[in-house]
Amino acid sequence: MDRNGHRGRAERADVTRIPYRAAAGAPPGAEVLDLPGLQARARSHGLDVYAAKRPAFHELIAVRRGTLRCSLDFSAHELRAGDWLWVRPGQVHQYDSDLNAAEATVVLFTPGFLTPATAEAARVDQPVWRAPLTPTGPDAQALRRALDLLEAEYRQLTGLPLTVHIDVVRHLLSVLVLRLTHARGAERAAGSGSEAFRRFQRAVERDFTRTHRVEDYARALGYSVRTLTRATRAAVGTGAKSFIDDRVLLEARRLLWHTDLPAAAVGDRLGFPDATVFARFFRRRTGETPAAFRARARGTTR
Repeated sequence: MDRNGHRGRAERADVTRIPYRAAAGAPPGAEVLDLPGLQARARSHGLDVYAAKRPAFHELIAVRRGTLRCSLDFSAHELRAGDWLWVRPGQVHQYDSDLNAAEATVVLFTPGFLTPATAEAARVDQPVWRAPLTPTGPDAQALRRALDLLEAEYRQLTGLPLTVHIDVVRHLLSVLVLRLTHARGAERAAGSGSEAFRRFQRAVERDFTRTHRVEDYARALGYSVRTLTRATRAAVGTGAKSFIDDRVLLEARRLLWHTDLPAAAVGDRLGFPDATVFARFFRRRTGETPAAFRARARGTTR
């Protein structure tokens, strides 16, 4: 796939999943790169940096100068200086503009790199960050200082024992993600909510291909359907059933756009009993058939 989104005709059964592979000499579990470094990293692993990908790690993008266009799960974003975008593991992400035309710092880190306490406080396991964040005032200054310290320490491979260096990088990254999560506007962008909602969100992320019923989640989590519905509506403005269906629809779109799986196989993978039920669900939620969505997304006609 090139940076304009054109694809070859090779059969694709899933979105390209990118495992984390540490660079030689880098602290295991985290990397801090500029955009030329990101391109070099992709080439060293035989990857097209402009291709749609589904990383198994976090990709935190902070734009310093210029404009960077990218898409995240079908939402197009134009990032400018001061903008931050947090790509979570499992999301489909693609760079849509020339990386040489902007300056940015990209922080890659694995889900287990931070301590459990930090991961919980920073809501690192939040499945979706819905929009870029543009911190202002003291928040912007604190984030920039934290990022500069992290970048400087990451490049200082000498002077400290490796285990101590890794710990310093871990602590500085912890400061950065905690600052970012709690910056003004981040609560709304992250779609955070009560403990009941966060537990429900994690359960949906884990089990949405197995069940689409709110009752099943309520029973498994020990809540009433009403409690989950209220918690979900307070957090993201929609009911629990719509939240589940939105997650199923997102995955359906991912598979229809980025793979060559027949619509029936997509429906089966998502837990629908047959192709007719899946097609009816998809059309009710989008106003078009799975085949029509795929053709439109790829710019083809049927």
